[in-house]
Amino acid sequence: MPLPPSGNTPWPPPQLEIPHADMDMWRAWYAGDTGHLAQVYGGPASYTRNGVAREFFEVDKRRAVGGDELRMFWGQEPSPGQQAAKLHVPIGGDIAEMSANLLWADVPTVTVDVDSTDKATAKTTQAQIGRYLDDRGHAKMREAAELTAGLSNVYLRAVWDTTLRPRPWSDVILANAVVPEWRWGMLAAATVWRELEPLDEDSGVWRMLEYHTPGAIEYGVYKGDGSTLGMTMAFADHHETEFLVKRTDSRGRQATGVDRLLITHLPNVLPNRVWDGVPDTAPLGRSDYAGIEPMMDALDESWTSWMRDLRLGKAKIVVPQSMLDTDGPGTGATFDLDKELIVALSGLIGAETMKDSLTEVQFKIRVEEHEATTKALRRQILASAGYSAQSYGEEGSVAVTATEVAARKEESLTTRGLKILYQRPALLEHLTTLMWVDVKHCGAKKVDPTAELTASWPQAVQPDPEATARTLSLLESAGAISTYMKVKMREPAWDHAEVMEEVRRIRDDKSQTPAGDPFNTGGGEPDEEQPDDDVEPGFDEGQGEDPDEEPVGGGSRPTLAA
Repeated sequence: MPLPPSGNTPWPPPQLEIPHADMDMWRAWYAGDTGHLAQVYGGPASYTRNGVAREFFEVDKRRAVGGDELRMFWGQEPSPGQQAAKLHVPIGGDIAEMSANLLWADVPTVTVDVDSTDKATAKTTQAQIGRYLDDRGHAKMREAAELTAGLSNVYLRAVWDTTLRPRPWSDVILANAVVPEWRWGMLAAATVWRELEPLDEDSGVWRMLEYHTPGAIEYGVYKGDGSTLGMTMAFADHHETEFLVKRTDSRGRQATGVDRLLITHLPNVLPNRVWDGVPDTAPLGRSDYAGIEPMMDALDESWTSWMRDLRLGKAKIVVPQSMLDTDGPGTGATFDLDKELIVALSGLIGAETMKDSLTEVQFKIRVEEHEATTKALRRQILASAGYSAQSYGEEGSVAVTATEVAARKEESLTTRGLKILYQRPALLEHLTTLMWVDVKHCGAKKVDPTAELTASWPQAVQPDPEATARTLSLLESAGAISTYMKVKMREPAWDHAEVMEEVRRIRDDKSQTPAGDPFNTGGGEPDEEQPDDDVEPGFDEGQGEDPDEEPVGGGSRPTLAA
């Protein structure tokens, strides 16, 4: 659809109210904002911005139908006279950070298919892609991965400004700032919007909308209120949109010169179990928090209960009124805890038992019970989110082999592989868009945007070098491995050319003669045969070599006498 007409158009569109309400709830868990959590679950400052969310979390209505939201820890108001001391464990932010680290701790290797372009262009194109994924690009993709894990999906936008940087770069847009249009499950168009700075207190809500289609962007500026777009305004009416006057035509359109969308959708994982039946939400991703919000709420309640035990467990002393010191009527009374001698007053009933009147009160602090509860909740939260407890540090930091680490992190590595299925196509599509923008607007030379790209992620758990060395030694002793396969096993990421280069270096090192002995005589005369006490008669000194391997550099293998 084009930009909305001027008038009382609801904004954001009503069809996105339910997804946006859930994204706002996940954002509260992701950010760890306790005030936001209280708002989401109907606490002291309940929802007011979103109609569907307000109806869903309305306390009185939920109480009438016996809903579960009233039993949420963050939806309960503190009892009158009690301290509001709720604690929050930021496990939601930890899960999103863990997901991003598993995916983007290292930059994936993006290569150009040499069959889709000539070899020279493939080399320069791949070099330019490496510049897109420099430290800035790497950090931006990691940021997108973390937000995607928590908020279910984000969008990547290709932007450029040659006065700032010589090549285009990536911009991350939150999902609640985009109104997508889908065609067969693919993003066909998108409206990106944001609120502008208010000009004065009574100026209303200013918004700028960008309608992205392949090859063009249409801009619009609106002045309305918190729930409607309002009237269309001129670009020059607001200082944040004055630049659009020179950039757009009379219809507010800007040609991008690229026959494709500048925006790429990046979902977390699919299918979407949360918004089943809600139109146009199937392509949106599923948050790692979907379905585990009650357990995260219970974890906060457990920690708060633990701290409450500590607070109530402080030792207290109950003393009779007769032990209090007073300075006279109306001045109050005090008890000196450091006073060593207390004299009982004669004639008072019970004075002889005054030694028993000091009562100590100290409640039990249930450390083991709370610790076991919080650990069990953490494990279940991580397992339901698709991660192993080892990834969260539950098993300590004792050094183990790579095989043991992989076994303990198997669930996390499986989730990592699943998310790569969605990260890879979005990454390659976005890189292709960056190449088109680079060629059209930034003057990139010898870059082929039509070239086909592939991406491979590095191993999440690197093999133990010592274990690999032992394995290679045993295989070599058994004569069951060639030099080529030894190098390949040591460096699995190397291609054929790199492996062959290393094989040549190894054979060159082995073929060098000792310094000071050019004839390799071992100290004897050049023509004198030197017996080798370590070699039995009839032993072929060359049989340690692989007989099927051809010598590097050509030529025939020398014949050794039996």
